[in-house]
Amino acid sequence: MDWLNKRLAFEKFTKESTSLLDELALINSGSDKGSQQEKERSIDTNFLPSVDPETVLQTGHELLSELQQRRFNGSDGGVSWSPMDDELLAQPQVMKLLDSLREQYTRYQEVCRQRSKRTQLEEIQQKVMQVVNWLEGPGSEQLRTQWGIGDSIRASQALQQKHEEIESQHSEWFAVYVELNQQIAALLNAGDEEDLVELKALQQQLSDVCYRQASQLEFRQNLLQAALEFHGVAQDLSQQLDGLLGMLCVDVAPADGASIQQTLKLLEEKLKSVDLGLQGLREKGQGLLDQISNQASWAYGKDVTSENKENVDHIQGVMEDMQLRKQRCEDMVDVRRLKMLQMVQLFKCEEDAAQAIEWLNELLDALLKTHTRLGDDAQETKILLEKHRKFVDVAQSTYDYGRQLLQATVVLCQSLRCTSRSSGETLPKLNRVWKQFTITSEERVTRLEMAVAFHSNAEKVLQECPDESESIYDQEQFDEIEAVGKSLLDRLTVPVVYPDGTEQFFGSPSDMASSAEHIREKIKLVCLRKQQLTQPDACTTET
Repeated sequence: MDWLNKRLAFEKFTKESTSLLDELALINSGSDKGSQQEKERSIDTNFLPSVDPETVLQTGHELLSELQQRRFNGSDGGVSWSPMDDELLAQPQVMKLLDSLREQYTRYQEVCRQRSKRTQLEEIQQKVMQVVNWLEGPGSEQLRTQWGIGDSIRASQALQQKHEEIESQHSEWFAVYVELNQQIAALLNAGDEEDLVELKALQQQLSDVCYRQASQLEFRQNLLQAALEFHGVAQDLSQQLDGLLGMLCVDVAPADGASIQQTLKLLEEKLKSVDLGLQGLREKGQGLLDQISNQASWAYGKDVTSENKENVDHIQGVMEDMQLRKQRCEDMVDVRRLKMLQMVQLFKCEEDAAQAIEWLNELLDALLKTHTRLGDDAQETKILLEKHRKFVDVAQSTYDYGRQLLQATVVLCQSLRCTSRSSGETLPKLNRVWKQFTITSEERVTRLEMAVAFHSNAEKVLQECPDESESIYDQEQFDEIEAVGKSLLDRLTVPVVYPDGTEQFFGSPSDMASSAEHIREKIKLVCLRKQQLTQPDACTTET
């Protein structure tokens, strides 16, 4: 029965292999002769053989091995058994079928490999088109609707947050792009020559779209960041201008010149800070305008001229508004500076007027305490009188200076629309001390003039030797000299009386006593000279 089993196995193998060869030939011929559309079809159940080629080949090899076996019957050197004629005829048929199967199966494997590669290529192409279609479709549409830069920090921050959401969506597709790019690179390294052009075209298309979209996202992010910085500088500058304006709107009542100088310094510092802030705003604004001007129409897939004009108008409007506000503040600072300088001048005039009063008091005090000498002779007295006139000129200049300062104070108060702190007190003080000085000076002049007359006449009679015929005239002259001397002595004991009833003496009592003693000595000499002229014999006897 062994030959029967072999026969059945042979017939089964022949049937299966023949059917498989027909299927493989059909599949392979379809791949070789079919249209381009058929070549690009994916492998499905219609292109799979009904039986497994590996199984059929295995069965054929086993059958061929059975047919080629030599069997021996009997033992102890019995005669060997030879295969039947059918078996001998079946061997070449099986070998031929196996060769055909191996050939068709090899071609089938190549077809499957090509179709698998084509399927992978089609999948990559499909994913590439998904990425490209989304980036050029919804992705670009998202950017088309985002063109503004906001009109404040909060608005710019809201736009930045919206842009971050758009970037997040793009990041998912960019991740797909990275994965696809790696797959394409792997296929390029292991791909056939006929696929290189198509793969490179896909890779280039994908890279161009992704890089263009990434550039648009980066441009938008940089634009929003520049807008945020611009609005931040504008807000800081606005707050500085508000602070400066608030400071200028508050009326100032400084206590002295030092506080005015401090306030002026603070104003100058604030104005300088505003200048720096405006300069920074212009730099940020110009940088933002440059970015907007570089924005091409292809950036968002449409003409953005009108939108850019709104952004440009907003930026220029903010800078112009800040410039106008700064100019108004500068004008107010100029007015405030002038007012404060006038106040400094007012305080200076008041201080200098008070100083003039102090100087007059010092001159009056010096006149009373140190200007006590009346001179020992006419020449010295005349010198003292000349010095006194110069001394009075100094006092007169001081008084005139004080009067001018007080007049300037009145003018400044009218300009500032304020009341001088000391104008009601300073002028009466100045007039009072000047009145005291003039009264004292007049008394000093009177005493010096009397002293000059006394010394001149006394020295004249003491030095001359008049003739006998002039003795009567000389008698009257002696009496006049004596009367002037006594009057001068009496005047030395009289105080200077001021309009307010107060009294002041020249010098100390010892100073007055010294001056009086010298006058008395000279009166005695005059009296002695008088006796010599009227009673020469008595004078001779005494001598």
